[in-house]
Amino acid sequence: MKKLLKILPILMTVLMTLMAVSPIFASPLDNIDINQNPQNADQFWNVGNNVLGIIQIVGTVIAVGVLMILGIKYMMGSAEEKAEYKKTMLPYVIGAVILFAAVNLAKAVTSLASGLTATK
Repeated sequence: MKKLLKILPILMTVLMTLMAVSPIFASPLDNIDINQNPQNADQFWNVGNNVLGIIQIVGTVIAVGVLMILGIKYMMGSAEEKAEYKKTMLPYVIGAVILFAAVNLAKAVTSLASGLTATK
């Protein structure tokens, strides 16, 4: 039973990845035009960049605010409270890294994609 509980999340991740990629394998490649540039493409890129910028600013403000609160509580807390705050720091740091990495990765992908569509 314990082995099944360890294997099941890995199996589910692999199956979800295969299900997400399978429609791509089924599409024909002869009708794809890479240089298509619809009229609303610039508007789409601008909206996407604005949304990413807002997410990055709001995420940064929230992350810094939470870090300040945790830091003040850590300085003012007793030894037991400090141990609790150390436990809460790891998920906070992981979440902050994921937030910053996701936004920067999305910006890199959009800049790469806009560079591909701009060249004809």
